[in-house]
Amino acid sequence: MTDNTKKFIFFGGKGGTGKTTCAGAYALKKSREGKNVLVVSTDPAHSLADAFGKDIGSEIVQLTDRLWGLEIDAELEAKKYMKSIQDQMLNIVSAGIVEEIKKQLEIAYMSPGAEEAAIFDKFIEVMRMAGNSYDMIVFDTAPTGHTLRLLTLPEILGAWIEHLINRHEKSRQLMKMSARYDEILKKKLEDDPIIQILNKRKEQFSFGRKMMTDPELTEFYFVLNAEKMPILETERAIKFFGRFSIPVGGIVVNKIIPKEAGDFFEKRRQAQENYLEDIKSRFGQYRIIQLPMLDSDIQGMKEISNVADIFESLD
Repeated sequence: MTDNTKKFIFFGGKGGTGKTTCAGAYALKKSREGKNVLVVSTDPAHSLADAFGKDIGSEIVQLTDRLWGLEIDAELEAKKYMKSIQDQMLNIVSAGIVEEIKKQLEIAYMSPGAEEAAIFDKFIEVMRMAGNSYDMIVFDTAPTGHTLRLLTLPEILGAWIEHLINRHEKSRQLMKMSARYDEILKKKLEDDPIIQILNKRKEQFSFGRKMMTDPELTEFYFVLNAEKMPILETERAIKFFGRFSIPVGGIVVNKIIPKEAGDFFEKRRQAQENYLEDIKSRFGQYRIIQLPMLDSDIQGMKEISNVADIFESLD
């Protein structure tokens, strides 16, 4: 992980493999090198605050001289997201259907995918800070399935938004033809706020896709343990990322049992050795980073600083 040109670094993988520790430690490492770094958790089960031993919430807080932290609150962002849509819609609909619009939005708030869409908006807001407020943004992502849904939203919803724009444009053209003698109505149609809203969403998705598929700006690191299930899940996720052109930077194999662990761990250590060979065979085209199992939990700045020291030694 020696490339200093990247603006966005993602750590993801199966739950419990140590993504938060790796993201926090790597962010701390880069801040020590003189970069202004923001570390962001998109995992609903936030543990970034626990890792640093400091309060981190939905507002950015400073952790060290050049390091800041943020935990994206999915429920809060979903409420803000729906409120913004409601405000936009109520400005362009007739008074008679206001209550119906509110009811539909309440249903939408409870629907699958609402939180991912809301998080994505916050996600884009944060990404736009790169190069301005921060030199680099490090993301501690949710377990693999949730992350795949989030990072592929630009591809999936971008096409849907394009379809909506085209359909609305056709309807608008028909209305303009019928309103050719009504200049006031014609002017309103030309300044159509729905098209403006849809185009703004399209631009958001386009920006997100451009950033996340640019290997000069973005890298995704999979964190896994030397065990069968995380290896298979990582292999499937990498193939999925390939379909969406999201660049994979490498593999972080966490919690490697050291030889000095003693006889009690020897059988487990031998099993890890076999899995490490499997990892090298499956993922040999990527950089593979091995992190040792530590003798204590990550519970504050001292412990996460020790992991940052290990990342330093790997450069």
